[in-house]
Amino acid sequence: MTQTVVKKPRTTAKQVELPPNPFQHEILELACSQRTNAKKIEVLQKYQNDALISLFIWNYDDSVITIIPEGDVPYSSNPDIAPGNDSLSEAIKKQIDDKMVDAVGGNLKTTLRNEYTKFHYFIKGGDNTLSSIRRETIFIQMLEGLHPKEAEIMCLVKDKKLTDRYKLSFDLIKEAYPFIRWGGRS
Repeated sequence: MTQTVVKKPRTTAKQVELPPNPFQHEILELACSQRTNAKKIEVLQKYQNDALISLFIWNYDDSVITIIPEGDVPYSSNPDIAPGNDSLSEAIKKQIDDKMVDAVGGNLKTTLRNEYTKFHYFIKGGDNTLSSIRRETIFIQMLEGLHPKEAEIMCLVKDKKLTDRYKLSFDLIKEAYPFIRWGGRS
């Protein structure tokens, strides 16, 4: 008598869907959590946005030179939306309006999607009219308005150390975004 071997259907990992306009750290974390480079590239391409592209160019392009001092930045992060056990999207849903508003100044908190247009202030050749003190003040104010994980990304990118936290190689980024022109930006 012959036994029939029943194979279990192959299960595939469920693709996590991010909400519309996700934070940059959510995109990076999702990409890093993928097992293959092809899946990482798929995530990076699916959630491509100008802020993410700008972060990659600043971090990986050797011709982009940061003029903010290297090292730790003295700023206080936003304690109202500090990371916890909830996903970021869940935490924000719980804290709509009152938690995203600064109790002192009433300023709406921001994201890297909104702030990427200021990146040129922080790199060589971007805006030479700013004094060092004013440039660093703008940088600190931006960090203080960001979610702590997005502020961490800015501090890593400033020092070209994004790969210390997010294991995404330069070759992977070049493959994901072949339209980016690398070099010759200074």
